[in-house]
Amino acid sequence: MPELDQRVSGADEETVEQQAYLTRFLLDYTAVPLTGTVFLRGVLPAPDAVRIVTGAADAATLRELTAYEIPLSDEDGEPVTAPLLLGWTRTLTSAAHPRTDASVMDIPLITVDTSALEPAAPTGTDRALRVLRTLAWPFVETPPDPALCGFLLTGQNRMRLYLAPEQTNGLIAADVQLTGALTSLLAALPSLIGEEERWVTDPLDPHCAHVVDLTKW
Repeated sequence: MPELDQRVSGADEETVEQQAYLTRFLLDYTAVPLTGTVFLRGVLPAPDAVRIVTGAADAATLRELTAYEIPLSDEDGEPVTAPLLLGWTRTLTSAAHPRTDASVMDIPLITVDTSALEPAAPTGTDRALRVLRTLAWPFVETPPDPALCGFLLTGQNRMRLYLAPEQTNGLIAADVQLTGALTSLLAALPSLIGEEERWVTDPLDPHCAHVVDLTKW
């Protein structure tokens, strides 16, 4: 399958804010299934879109996953809300996967036309999470820096984080282990990703400008 290689560089502030908002909203669905045995495995930032990556919780390779590219605006040009994105994703994962010859990072990629896509209705779990999120994560005027614009579970113990530091032109991807001194790593993460001597380019990942390997930090 051909790889899509349009690389994400500097995104405008509005796009970064929307991708970060969508990512925050969807995080719970890495643990709560979207449908049946299908879970959220990643949210990849793309130009004017997000790529929602889904698959089984025990998927061993990226080829076992599916990515749906969904635009950040609806057919009226309005920003897509997180509940609507979730409803669309549920509809997509409930149906048979259409054939695709496209891929990104070895993940089969399906470009979605949302104009005729009916979102699934919210579940009881969705409504409960909405109440709990509102109380536990109230809106604050100052967003986190760096903003988390996406992530990808790349293995049973590894994750790639897509971060948008204010002082950097382009997204930085940080590869981390999910065991070890996570508290120390998360505290040091903003400064670590700013150290340019750590930056490398991943030719297979078009969702970032640079990659930082922190798996052995």
